[in-house]
Amino acid sequence: MVSFVNTKVMGAAFEVTDRYSDLQPRGMGSSGLICSARDCFSNSQVAIKKIPAPFDTPALAKRTYREVHLLNHLRHDNVSSSPLDNHFPLRPETYYDQLINMTDIFISPSEDIYIVTECIMTDLHHLLKSTSKQLEGQFTQFFTYQMLRGLKYIHSAGIIHRDLKPGNILINDNCDLKICDFGLAREQDAQMTGYVATRYYRAPEIMLTWQKYTYGVDMWSVGCILAEMIIGRPLFPGKDHVHQFTLITEILGKPSEEVLKRVFSSSTLKFVESLPNTEPRGLASILGDVDPQALDLLEKMLKIDPFERITTDDALKHPYVSTYQDSSDEPVCRKQLDWSLLDSELSATEWKTAMYDPFSQYLFN
Repeated sequence: MVSFVNTKVMGAAFEVTDRYSDLQPRGMGSSGLICSARDCFSNSQVAIKKIPAPFDTPALAKRTYREVHLLNHLRHDNVSSSPLDNHFPLRPETYYDQLINMTDIFISPSEDIYIVTECIMTDLHHLLKSTSKQLEGQFTQFFTYQMLRGLKYIHSAGIIHRDLKPGNILINDNCDLKICDFGLAREQDAQMTGYVATRYYRAPEIMLTWQKYTYGVDMWSVGCILAEMIIGRPLFPGKDHVHQFTLITEILGKPSEEVLKRVFSSSTLKFVESLPNTEPRGLASILGDVDPQALDLLEKMLKIDPFERITTDDALKHPYVSTYQDSSDEPVCRKQLDWSLLDSELSATEWKTAMYDPFSQYLFN
């Protein structure tokens, strides 16, 4: 029988199994508070994310189920043994380098969900804030390569992350990089609704209220992150979505007629048409004395039309990251994710039943 221990972290109640001790606050994810803790089984540091009251509404329950499903699927496709008490069964220890790895997950007696992952002590956001100047070129190249390598795997599973930003890029002392927080991830070409991506890293098609997005959403975000590593500040620091889009068009120009054909909101079209027809300044005007190869890659990533953006496969072959490129060590997911249940409209009770079912063919296949 699993024993649970109650503790307070920043005023919030944490109800974790006695396997974990010494909880310390680390920050907020897209859906809950994150703490570091000591795993008494392995004597290692882990991160624990609390998702409070995940079954209160169908939307919360669906989002939680989706995140757990994605984390489990992206561990690769070996099925493990049966569950233990309140714990979900996890796949065997087959990890992928650029993705944060889930090591445990459980539901507390008060029905909060706790996701346990490896603990990485900093992220790119904090690294950039603590650096008095821009990152050195070799670090920028290495981090960019690792982001692209991770995205190749994610996209090969049929998944769009949708919330790539420096705070979701974890970095350890060896400069190894991990992509985390899949709370907003979706399949490509699904109907898209609601808020996605922190504003500075949000692709233009999101602001243009397109009904369907592509993997290009993530590539835009990587381009914004790469530019921020080069200049030491956000590339498009919009105060709101109108200001954000205006900043983008000042640098890259107004959307083409082909892009505007995919906009179905009359108010959005009216706003775009109201923008001045001025000559775009170009990325070089912002980046200054930048590596020409970095500028070339950025110009391929930061296309307003997502169908013109460079793909992860092609970006990994770009000369800017050629020092690290190794096609034999850039794996893809063994099978695409089955979204049939994840996109269902179920009641909170039905999502809860699926979450408690340790042998769910959807969650653990």
